[in-house]
Amino acid sequence: MSTISQLRSLGLFDARVPRYTSYPPANHFTASVAADQAADWIGMIPKGAEISLYLHVPFCRRLCWFCACRTQGTQSLDPVRAYVETLLAEIRMLRQRLPGVRLSRLHWGGGTPTLLPPDLIERLAVAVFDAFPLIRDGEFSVEIDPSEIDPARMAALAAVGMNRASIGVQDFDPLIQQTIGRMQSFEITAQAVQMIRDAGVDSVNADILYGLPHQDQRRMSETVQKLLALSPDRVALYGYAHVPWMSKRQVMIPDDTLPGNEERLHLFETARDLFRADGYLDIGIDHFARHRDRLARARDRGRLRRNFQGYTDDRAVHLIGLGASSISRFPQGYAQNAPATGAYTARIRAGQLATTRGHAFTAEDHWRGRMIESLMCDFRISSAEMKKDFGLDEAQLQATFAPLVARFGQVVELRPDGLLIRPEARALTRLIAQMLDGYEAPSGGHSLAI
Repeated sequence: MSTISQLRSLGLFDARVPRYTSYPPANHFTASVAADQAADWIGMIPKGAEISLYLHVPFCRRLCWFCACRTQGTQSLDPVRAYVETLLAEIRMLRQRLPGVRLSRLHWGGGTPTLLPPDLIERLAVAVFDAFPLIRDGEFSVEIDPSEIDPARMAALAAVGMNRASIGVQDFDPLIQQTIGRMQSFEITAQAVQMIRDAGVDSVNADILYGLPHQDQRRMSETVQKLLALSPDRVALYGYAHVPWMSKRQVMIPDDTLPGNEERLHLFETARDLFRADGYLDIGIDHFARHRDRLARARDRGRLRRNFQGYTDDRAVHLIGLGASSISRFPQGYAQNAPATGAYTARIRAGQLATTRGHAFTAEDHWRGRMIESLMCDFRISSAEMKKDFGLDEAQLQATFAPLVARFGQVVELRPDGLLIRPEARALTRLIAQMLDGYEAPSGGHSLAI
């Protein structure tokens, strides 16, 4: 294991870097990509293609203070029903432009998708699958708030084909929950997991956070052990990003309750070691999965990928986002819908695509993005792949790798077949990946490197 002093000397505890769920990161999107560009890219999708679809529901009954997602609170279903009508209109618009394509993945995220009552769940799912049938081994996943689910909604989700559920846990400690504005007992979470299993859904994900206020190694250990009692198939262990200048609700969390940067690493390692001891495999930098999980198989076959939902085994080259603020990825670039619900709704009801910003890829974006993704997924870059798929020659590769070796030579290896991050230095992956980023990072615009 790399020593704390070595990690400190390499800058791990001081840096703020992108999570690299996209390249370039979304803060580099501009208004140069608008609805007409997105329409052109959609029109280039060939008939018969398999695509992924992300559907964003931005509403929550409660607004958790730790969350930096684009969400809005509501105590009434009226705005939710109106929003679903807009989503249905967007689906019809997309269907007209994309006849004959199928879905490899469908993901409902938020916000709180399970805020939808059973009739809206059914209407929305039927509309999606009528327009874009799911392939035989396709995946339909939904983010589930254990405090916002009941047997009727679970039955509706199972009836329309949900086969993977994702549950947000964050932490089970009551003091931490109170401080982050998300009270959710272990018992409520366990009931939700049992409900999912009883409905015949064969895969359950869970998300937890390290670096939360008042979190220490004892509390981290207790949360992980309670989570292990629920036996999730896959776990995402994310570092809490405290960015109150970007997410105003985080001002509710006192800065002096947060663990220090070195303690964040210890919290991550405490959780990681418990997952490993229970038989989970490391997936990339912050996921863990059972041997039978699709991510574990993808990792072992070198087919792991990374997108806005984190790690995936999805091979579709087109990811289309529906709903306010959602992002689409095409081979040509990124296109993001209007972030505000009102602006998104106005555009769709006017019969227009809701794209307001994005990024068109350059040739350099393609190879740099793939190098970064390779590090994030496999901790290595294949020289052969870079030459074959992107036309780079040996001189270009050596010039690209040289700054990484100069700064991180203690923990990376330059081999004839490419570049490798040593296992003991994987905590540095995002920081090393940033050396390949061709865009200037805004000051303070990203989360901590650990």
